[in-house]
Amino acid sequence: MKTGKVIQTTGANHLIEFDGDVYSCTIKGKLRLKGYKSTNPLAVGDIVDFEAEDGETGVIVKIHERKNCIIRKSTNLSKETHIIASNIDQAVILFTLRNPETTTVFLDRFLAAAESYSIPAIIVFNKTDIYRPEEFDALAEIMATYDEIGYKIILSSVEKNKNIDAISEVLKGKTSVISGHSGVGKTSLINALSPGLKLKTAIISESHQSGKHTTTFAQMFKLPFGGYIIDTPGIRGFGLVQLKKEEIYHYFPEIFAMSHNCKYQNCTHINEPECAVKKAVEEGNIAYSRYKSYLNIFLDEDDKHRVKDV
Repeated sequence: MKTGKVIQTTGANHLIEFDGDVYSCTIKGKLRLKGYKSTNPLAVGDIVDFEAEDGETGVIVKIHERKNCIIRKSTNLSKETHIIASNIDQAVILFTLRNPETTTVFLDRFLAAAESYSIPAIIVFNKTDIYRPEEFDALAEIMATYDEIGYKIILSSVEKNKNIDAISEVLKGKTSVISGHSGVGKTSLINALSPGLKLKTAIISESHQSGKHTTTFAQMFKLPFGGYIIDTPGIRGFGLVQLKKEEIYHYFPEIFAMSHNCKYQNCTHINEPECAVKKAVEEGNIAYSRYKSYLNIFLDEDDKHRVKDV
């Protein structure tokens, strides 16, 4: 019996790293981890026990309990979930103003998912080489919002090799998952961090200004300066799961901090009187974009008509 780490999973085949060797493994029977109902029983980053059949193949017999994971709704919009990665030290989200556009709602949903599992998040604002002067003004405002909250932010350009060293320093010795829309530069960044990998990239679609899917499954790579990085397929939306409505504000650090000043302990920060959070939004102490993202997550589609501008 050997214990290894899942570094790639595609359908019924899973690559497991053990002591420098990689085994192609299948799962024995209907093996699932208790407490998780997802489309993928195994995720990159999982620790598993497997029986090696020869020098290259094996059978997975046990999945170890996960310390954390990043989960989102499945792409088929059903109630099923998809585990993006597990057992990670930090999450890196790439944000671009255009080619393709990343919205702050998407960013906030990802950050809330990371916060819900106490996973530190780093925001990399990429593609600074393509922005016009007026776009830098908009970018500076967005960056200031997240810097004030306390998130680690890095301004980068893979094309111009800007701040790649700073990103390397943040990733050193840790297991990190990197995510974002298709075309934001995830794979290009990994190539810059580890040139020997020579991963395939694709150009942005001129007609839709969106990225083409070059990464079709999650895969973990060892970094030359120490640590691992998990490349993930580009995602257009980030549906949150397993979050209790009454706890959602916990995953917005600035809203949670201000909530202690609300009149009512069970304040939802929507319609209650003497709400310190709403007052802070009105006074500009909490960014309206962040509050809007909170409402977007909290309210069901049928409820959104109750609140203006959602």
